[in-house]
Amino acid sequence: MDFSYSAKSMELQQRMEAFFAEHIMPNEHRYQQDIEANTRAGKRWTPTAIIEELKPKAQAAGLWNLFMPGKLGADLTNLEYAPLAEITGRVPWSPEVFNCSAPDTGNMEVFAQYGTPQQKAQWLTPLLAGEIRSAFAMTEPGVASSDATNIETRIERSGDEYVINGRKWWISGAGDPRCAVYIVMGRSDQYANPPAPTLSRQSMIIVPANTPGVTVERPLPVFGYDDAPHGHCEITFDNVRVPAENILLGEGRGFEIAQGRLGPGRIHHCMRLIGLSERALRLMCERLTSRVAFGKPLSTQGVWHERIAESRCMIDQARLLTLKAAYMMDTVGNKVAKTEIAMIKVVAPNVAQQVIDWAIQAYGGAGVSDDFPLAFAYAQARLLRLADGPDEVHRQSLAKMELGKYLKTP
Repeated sequence: MDFSYSAKSMELQQRMEAFFAEHIMPNEHRYQQDIEANTRAGKRWTPTAIIEELKPKAQAAGLWNLFMPGKLGADLTNLEYAPLAEITGRVPWSPEVFNCSAPDTGNMEVFAQYGTPQQKAQWLTPLLAGEIRSAFAMTEPGVASSDATNIETRIERSGDEYVINGRKWWISGAGDPRCAVYIVMGRSDQYANPPAPTLSRQSMIIVPANTPGVTVERPLPVFGYDDAPHGHCEITFDNVRVPAENILLGEGRGFEIAQGRLGPGRIHHCMRLIGLSERALRLMCERLTSRVAFGKPLSTQGVWHERIAESRCMIDQARLLTLKAAYMMDTVGNKVAKTEIAMIKVVAPNVAQQVIDWAIQAYGGAGVSDDFPLAFAYAQARLLRLADGPDEVHRQSLAKMELGKYLKTP
């Protein structure tokens, strides 16, 4: 198993590091300042100036759509892209600068893999250009959405249209005024007799954001952060009508698309979390070496030695496991790598949450303030223990696969 990075990946890492040093880190505080300025002007849900300023610079530097395969992007393998995602993870708002931010990444992959030529021209092309943004609408408030077979939103055929009715929430990106399109998952077998098999009951359909009947009800805060101008919103679909050709791949193939969408995205999330963990560890060490308590530097106290050492072990273990998953996805495919993908989805956010928590403790009251990026980082890491499925679902899958090795067949 070869985890060494290709020359192409190494060269892009060097360019990304240089871009971060010149453009991202010196402007880290600009993001929040822009949001505050927009809020004072009554335009909180407005794209931030700093991201819009840096996007052309990233394009000019050849650091654009790095996650996309083939000619649509940098044509990198998952293993080649992983360290680039880790770098962007250091500053949570930076992936958008490179047009490599969720949920657009997953949606672009869906359009590229499952869209018709017309759908690609209408939605994929402007997404690749960073001209619009998108959202993925699956989770619902009325059911346990960790089991996607529970999804109740209805997608019903009516002549040459489909009619969508339902309520979704935690729809990331729906607050952005540039969000032009939703990919909506819902049940489409209401009238099937006999009922369709469980995993063939859900479909995905394209819904332009300006379609009559689509209402963004409210943004949902995460530990008090509303993540403007991105947002995680509650949306209602009330007799929303779209052309029949907006169905993706065909009725009943929603789970098939979901599995194709989630594999690479989990690698992206996990590597970004590792980058966030590295940033937290660095901030922790910087604080400990600059503060004195009870007559000696904090960095000389044994409890902090233990936490620093444990952080380093945890981060490196998470990185190696993620790289193994990426390597397997590249060599044997997502389906064979499902065990590794499930493991990193559990490991990476839990590692990040713990390391960030220790860093917050090192900063004391400053750690839970907005003077430093740790409180927001903690909120993001905690959220990602739910995104793409909660820990419990992935642990259940892992346990079943492990037990399957020892169950005797009759």
